[in-house]
Amino acid sequence: MQSEKFAEFLGVFVDVAREGSFSGAGRRRGRTPSSIGRQIDMLEEHLESPLFLRSTRLLTLTDAGEALLIRARQILDALADAQQELASMKGEVTGVLRVACFPTFGKRYVLPVMGQLACQYPDLRLELDLTERLADPVAERLDLVIRIGDLADSTLIASRLATQTRILCASPAYLARAGTPASFDDLSCHRLIDKLHGADLLGWTDVLGQPARACGGQPVFACDDFEAMRLAAQEGMGIAYLPDWVVGPDIHAGHLRQLFPEWSQQPRASTGIHALRALRQPPPRVTALLDALRAAIGQPAVWACHTSRAAI
Repeated sequence: MQSEKFAEFLGVFVDVAREGSFSGAGRRRGRTPSSIGRQIDMLEEHLESPLFLRSTRLLTLTDAGEALLIRARQILDALADAQQELASMKGEVTGVLRVACFPTFGKRYVLPVMGQLACQYPDLRLELDLTERLADPVAERLDLVIRIGDLADSTLIASRLATQTRILCASPAYLARAGTPASFDDLSCHRLIDKLHGADLLGWTDVLGQPARACGGQPVFACDDFEAMRLAAQEGMGIAYLPDWVVGPDIHAGHLRQLFPEWSQQPRASTGIHALRALRQPPPRVTALLDALRAAIGQPAVWACHTSRAAI
């Protein structure tokens, strides 16, 4: 194996170990599973040691594979740090910018900014992992992870991008049909839009004193995607309790109407949106993305409702 190819093969190996399959690593790299498999075969032949136990359903690391995975991550991290340091010295926005983000936020706000950067910096390559899991910038070699909510104590560097404020809202058609609730107690008599999976992830307990599913009123509509919940509210299926970055533009346009705006001004209705990174001195590509994101989001944020702008 040519020495200049060794780092590439190590990167493929780490991706296969992380994804647990050739097909998963192939999707990540835009390659076919058979191509990924051939590279793993060549790496095993070069090292004269099997790295995976293979079955029709599962890939499992051998003892040699476990040992190599630790070293491979160290080697790849060292190479990435060296490249970032050299690029920083030159001030060049180049290399691969890897970001993980909540799917709806990523599609709405991160992807358009990445499109601008791609036009502005032709040598920059971009990867956007749209996921609801808590991605790890260190273990997954990510430049940035955008998280919404309270941050746990860690060694990661956090840059605040904006504030999320949760808003009670419904469509004018739904309110005309079902009536506008005059108090929080009235909400239990309405159809409520909730998240399908997870324990009260939307925070209905803060409003109702109990999860939406425990209400004794009308049946609850539930799904597992913010964009779908927003559309359900627009279709008049019930009352939603969603972040302003999801429904703020619809409230501005009159497609949804905000309920109990005073509720959204309480501190417990708001939380931070942060970009987390491992490196204290970020490479220029990270700085470029952070600056562009802040400019695109604005201050106050472009999605902020007028009644809650003072809280942002």
